[in-house]
Amino acid sequence: MRVLHISAECYPAAKSGGLGDVAGALPKYLTNAGWKSAVVIPKYGLPWTKKHHFRLVHVGAYYLNQQYYPYTVEEPSDAGLDFSLYVLNLPAQFDRPGIYGDPERGWYTDNTERYISFQLAILDWVKNMESKPEILHCHDYHAGLIPFLVKYAPLFDSLKKIPTVFTIHNAAYAGAFAWSKRNLLPDFAFEANGLLDWSDRINPLASAVKNAWSVTTVSPGYLLELQQFSSGLEWLFKNEQKKCRGILNGIDHEVWNPHTDTYLQTHLPVKEEIQSEDIEMFKQSQKKNLISRLGLNQNIPWITFIGRLVREKGADILPDLINITLEKGAGMGFIILGSGELYIHEMLRHLSFKYPGKLHVHIGYDEALAHSLYAASDFILMPSRVEPCGLNQLYALRYGTVPIVRAIGGLKDSIVPWREEKGSGILFESFSIEAASMALDDASLLFKNKDKFKQLRKHIMGIDFSWQKSASEYITLYNDLT
Repeated sequence: MRVLHISAECYPAAKSGGLGDVAGALPKYLTNAGWKSAVVIPKYGLPWTKKHHFRLVHVGAYYLNQQYYPYTVEEPSDAGLDFSLYVLNLPAQFDRPGIYGDPERGWYTDNTERYISFQLAILDWVKNMESKPEILHCHDYHAGLIPFLVKYAPLFDSLKKIPTVFTIHNAAYAGAFAWSKRNLLPDFAFEANGLLDWSDRINPLASAVKNAWSVTTVSPGYLLELQQFSSGLEWLFKNEQKKCRGILNGIDHEVWNPHTDTYLQTHLPVKEEIQSEDIEMFKQSQKKNLISRLGLNQNIPWITFIGRLVREKGADILPDLINITLEKGAGMGFIILGSGELYIHEMLRHLSFKYPGKLHVHIGYDEALAHSLYAASDFILMPSRVEPCGLNQLYALRYGTVPIVRAIGGLKDSIVPWREEKGSGILFESFSIEAASMALDDASLLFKNKDKFKQLRKHIMGIDFSWQKSASEYITLYNDLT
């Protein structure tokens, strides 16, 4: 392999958000472009893992706190992927029913130990490879200690010359832990302590920014925002800006394809040139299938929210926003798919009883339902407080669903106000119910202007946000480093 991607998630094996989608798509497009890529993730006790067979690739032991612990590297024999996917089997560490926490009991309390073990085992594996990767591409804080360890831990001296790239998918999670757990790391020179430290704690994200050869964020706008608002890391991002660059994520057009999507009952016809009438028939067919299944009103515009029901995604304003909108008699409906804060769950469930036929709430995640929603909805709502890139708006464009987004991070980088030339969606600036409500009013007006709405749908379905362009930017970066 030329690039080894080190990640906590990779679709379809393990996914909780955009990190999984990126790790499952970027290596495929890099490989197609000549940079053969592989991904390594922990071997979780998830349904995907249980239904696949694995072949043994490597047996080893990593050194942690003056002891050796066994691990194996395995590869699924029947995954059908366009890149190599490896899973790291760490007994008792990851063979659990969740990625970061138990679905019923919450966050795992030993995540620090789990992901340190993961990184140490990976470096031991790479150290023992006959043909080593040319790039170690680390994703988020779960792999954030690797750039430091290959530079300053004598145990991994043989890897010192391999360039490291660190991609920040979400800087809100830094993985910081107390210096009292210093014993979990292998020996390194005392004077290197400062390259791990931030605010008197070991901070994997900050350390990766300091030590990686190059740092990327998943959109140019998010990189600029981190220099202004990053929970105390602002100075660091400004100081290291010369080695940082923002590369907007892409999407896999083979997975997200209205012509072939296996989750859909009907498809957009394959023609040399798709007409507005073809798109309208496709959208109406999708809406009829979904709305009839959910028992909702087919004759109104439907606005969908898909994602984590947490403050970061702006989900805490959804209950009041939906209540205000429906209480004033707006002729539209809402569908919510996601999970997160329990109080948001309860408020939304309460509203679904208050507005039967106008609000459908599905707590949890369902990949098939998500694809149906992108295809059947008229609008997708993303009122995010923070959005490093956002992929939902890109999936929505692919299926002719108009994004309603807050103008922040990757949302601002990827969506143009619909009234402008090459417009693709509805944007609102401030994070408030008032601003979001005005955006919904704008959506209602747009929906009623049938000719403009059809024209916009045809335009957005032709916008190319595939991984080819983004992958080419990563290849430029890799070539610069090697």
